[in-house]
Amino acid sequence: MRKMRKYGFNISDLVFKNPAVSDEEKNADPHIGSGDENADRGNWNSKKEYLLSMIGYAVGLGNVWRFPYLTYKHGGGAFLIPYVIMLSVAGLPLFFMESSLGQFCSQGPINVWKAVPIFQGVGITMMLVSTFVSIYYNVIIAYSIYYLFASFQEPLPWSDCSNWSDMNCNITARGSSSTVFSMAGKSYQTEYCNMTAYNGSLMAVNTSMIADGNQSCLEEFLASVPLQSPSERYWDVVALQRTSSMDETGPVVWHLALCLLLGWILIAAALFKGIKSSGKVVYFTATFPYAVLLILLIRGVTLEGARNGIEYYIGSQSNLTKLSEAEVWKDAATQIFFSLSIAWGGLTALASYNKFHNNCYKDSIIVCITNCSTSIFAGFAIFSILGHMAHVYGKPVSEVAQAGFGLAFIAYPDALSKLPISPLWSILFFFMLITLGLDSQFAGIEVITTCLQDAYPKVLKAKRGLITVLICIVLFLLGLPCVTGAGIYWVNLIDTFCAGWILLVAGLLEVFGLSCIYGGNRFIKDIEMMIGTKHALFWIWWRACWFFITPVVLLVILGWSLYTFTAPTYGSVEYPQWGIALGWCMTVFCLVWIPIVAVWKLVKASGNPWQRLKSVCSPTKDWGPYLECHRNERYGQAGMNDANVYVISNKNSTRL
Repeated sequence: MRKMRKYGFNISDLVFKNPAVSDEEKNADPHIGSGDENADRGNWNSKKEYLLSMIGYAVGLGNVWRFPYLTYKHGGGAFLIPYVIMLSVAGLPLFFMESSLGQFCSQGPINVWKAVPIFQGVGITMMLVSTFVSIYYNVIIAYSIYYLFASFQEPLPWSDCSNWSDMNCNITARGSSSTVFSMAGKSYQTEYCNMTAYNGSLMAVNTSMIADGNQSCLEEFLASVPLQSPSERYWDVVALQRTSSMDETGPVVWHLALCLLLGWILIAAALFKGIKSSGKVVYFTATFPYAVLLILLIRGVTLEGARNGIEYYIGSQSNLTKLSEAEVWKDAATQIFFSLSIAWGGLTALASYNKFHNNCYKDSIIVCITNCSTSIFAGFAIFSILGHMAHVYGKPVSEVAQAGFGLAFIAYPDALSKLPISPLWSILFFFMLITLGLDSQFAGIEVITTCLQDAYPKVLKAKRGLITVLICIVLFLLGLPCVTGAGIYWVNLIDTFCAGWILLVAGLLEVFGLSCIYGGNRFIKDIEMMIGTKHALFWIWWRACWFFITPVVLLVILGWSLYTFTAPTYGSVEYPQWGIALGWCMTVFCLVWIPIVAVWKLVKASGNPWQRLKSVCSPTKDWGPYLECHRNERYGQAGMNDANVYVISNKNSTRL
């Protein structure tokens, strides 16, 4: 018999409940399948859909544009040593913990904290972070959509600036006393010195000749001119229409706004029926990137100079002395932490739709290893082509390899433009970025909808499609400032202040709350209720991580991140003071709910201060598996004390 339970969370009118619903309501819900174990919330149609959704969520843009750069920056193959160690001591333990917690109680990232009510604000922080990230993450998808459309041209528009720019583009020095300037696609040879550039146009001020061997004034001139490749110029001038600073907002860039709208339409369509529809979409979005990476790798290794790129990535540049630097270990840990999407709430939300006895331990191992293997594999595909680009330009790989936006929208597109049939490779690359972004975005939106449905199941149960559409519309409108002339500054600002060390705080409180307050041994018994009893030796490593190693690692990373924190910049452009202040306000807004909820819970509790504290640090009376058939003696009627008496009816049970 199924027992419907109440999950209460009292901050003003924020009450998260799961009341019983009638059979008619169940049958009216299009998001519940006839074979679902949980007829209130629904389950994944199959194990494959869950695994692909988790892999798609974990494997994102950072695997393609951040990991390869960090690897070559921090000693090449030597970087894999701290990377694997951090996966073992921080990534896997937290991933296993989050997915197990969501599956055990079949609740989203807020309601799972009925296990430790005083930390329920951590769940709100996770939901808010996912909301902020969803706003700007879809803007990055919009960039990829725009570049995908632009790739249907021969030649690629960023391969030559003659058709769209009247500005100085790709200046290169040649010979001993002359320079060839490529302006608007035309070459001009000059022997004049003491020249200046104004708004991209060259103006000769003095006409003194340059003597052979005397290049001083020419070098000064070249140093003063802002040199940009056509791909970089295209990114700034055409795609972004970037303004000079965040103070200058500029108009909405309509081609990006339309691409952003298309991105949100795709997400709304995929999530309209919740996991029942998104589970089908991920069969494509989670697997297609692997096909593209394989194609790009095969093409890349056949190019001249590819070997140099791979050696820069993981070969001869390997430097074991780098392991003595704290920065290497910090970057390895943060990359693992963010790559696996820990503390975003998505792992808990997706796992909450599993069947109770699903082997969440095995799933965690599969997803984590797949994610990290994908990062390493992507590095070979990326750097083989960057090596070819370096060969074409006659530069070292270090001068063409960039991180973040620079790799995805400047360096790599530039490299692809040098290949035969360049539009084909460009189309494949940007379509891959879109699919990588979409399945990560699916889980981010799922966090929001799951939290809302867990809060008001009676009202929202049969309206999931409508709620999803409304969420997408609101987030689209909130994302419009990110597609103005100053939009890239907003994207970078939100990424710095909302997707950074806030997650470290949430992760640290998560592992502390479950291991030390709820009880690590109690949590292990909960997991064994789902996956079966394990030998004591099996839990030695997980106990060591949850009780000591993982909290210490997170604490060190958090302290180091705060100590080394510097105000964000976009290239050489600094943010205004009001922009930095706004960034800190977003950070505070996400974190402030943790102490607010803690104080609220203490105020609402009864008894003396010690009794209040003990009450809010203990699981609520209705904590446990969602379905009555899974609660057994530990959470069922036989195992409850006098304060937890049930009145059993034919359809549900209500706690007195």
